[in-house]
Amino acid sequence: MILEVRDVVRRFGGVRAVDGASLDVEEGSITALIGPNGAGKSTLFNVVSGFLRAEHGTVRFEGKRIDRSPAHRIARGGLVRTFQMPRTLARLSVLDNMLLAAQRPERARELLALVRLESHAADYAGVLSGGQRKLLDFARVLMAEPRLVLLDEPMAGVNPALGRQLVEHVLQLRRDAGTTFLFVEHDMDVVMEASDRVVVMSEGRVIASGTPAEIRADERVVDAYLGTSAPV
Repeated sequence: MILEVRDVVRRFGGVRAVDGASLDVEEGSITALIGPNGAGKSTLFNVVSGFLRAEHGTVRFEGKRIDRSPAHRIARGGLVRTFQMPRTLARLSVLDNMLLAAQRPERARELLALVRLESHAADYAGVLSGGQRKLLDFARVLMAEPRLVLLDEPMAGVNPALGRQLVEHVLQLRRDAGTTFLFVEHDMDVVMEASDRVVVMSEGRVIASGTPAEIRADERVVDAYLGTSAPV
């Protein structure tokens, strides 16, 4: 397993946002993390990526504990993430945003071509659409040539064409480079199409894990999240 999360707890005041959550991510896989709003998905992402510290439990990346490491050290080690709101710098060019991650202009242009933003390299990032900024954020984290990428709601606010493009990039990188992905997403069509495995959270706990077909048929998931009329 490239990522092993065991019994993680994180509180905010008296609320357990993550309440003993455990999950595994296989190397080279695409794993979706789903659940209703407030289930603890983004908090768990923040713990795994080092932006929050777990109060209990462990996180291991490639066999090494990282739950006491700062975010920048985790990223340098090969585990990177995006955020729900893109962290691009509006007053820098698209290319300069890429170069903040690493001074490798050729690699930056290759990745901009991958996400079809090469024609915007000289433009200010602030003129891009919301969906294009998400693609830029995605390309920027790839500058580190990571082995595991965490994507936090990559389809939120993205038009269907750009969303489709992002899914294709994820599938291509898994196929060509063996990159592993763990992503939070509410679009069930994307989850069922793109993921090898699905992990379901509710009220801070992992309540189910399995293939998309297994999750679609799991009564606990239907009751907690999908609902009888959910488009799966």
